[in-house]
Amino acid sequence: MTTSAPVRCLIVDDEPLAHQVLSQFIGQTPGLTLTGKCRNAMEAYEHLAQHPVDLLFLDIEMPLMTGLDFLKTLRTPPKTVLTTAYREYAYEGYELDVLDYLLKPFSYERFMKAISRLPAFQPVSPTDATTEKHLLVKERQGLLKVPHRDIVYVEGCKDYVKLMTATKTYLLHHTMKEMVEVLGPTYLRVHRSFIVAAAHIRLLQPDHVQLQDATLIPIGSSYKAELLAFFKK
Repeated sequence: MTTSAPVRCLIVDDEPLAHQVLSQFIGQTPGLTLTGKCRNAMEAYEHLAQHPVDLLFLDIEMPLMTGLDFLKTLRTPPKTVLTTAYREYAYEGYELDVLDYLLKPFSYERFMKAISRLPAFQPVSPTDATTEKHLLVKERQGLLKVPHRDIVYVEGCKDYVKLMTATKTYLLHHTMKEMVEVLGPTYLRVHRSFIVAAAHIRLLQPDHVQLQDATLIPIGSSYKAELLAFFKK
């Protein structure tokens, strides 16, 4: 595999949510390409027999065969990142010489830290990327690309977040902490339940920020100092 070729990734996990999150993270990372998604070891055997894979994202607790047992059966396994909700498998995973061990739920930043351990992976700078940064949102017709620049603010709703654009609202299974990491420094956490695009803030008030369309977003007391520091810069 050459350093210029995209890293071919395979997801093996029985959880649909894990497929969605990993597909999104792989899709928004230049230099990675997704070759397939499998729900168990049997499907993974079939895929590996027909398609070359450079990097395997492997769950541990799966029906039919665990991810660790599956990995032990591979004669020449691809580089592997274990993805699991259980800490107790970490030692056995490293005994199998895995690339990294991601504890669910994990952020895009933690995902990228795992990817950076891959010797063949050459990160592409934002100026080299052919597509702008975006989030993938599940719609009836498929996965929709929502560019970061279209997002006016984000509202936290328990296990989900609402992406508010000028024309539509989208629901995404992410935490607020993950959204802060994914969107970057031009989006400000102003409240435990709100992240706002700095470019859309018109007015800073004692307890609210007013957006360009006159929407009022509350400011949490623990976020005031950081918000004032940002605007003073």
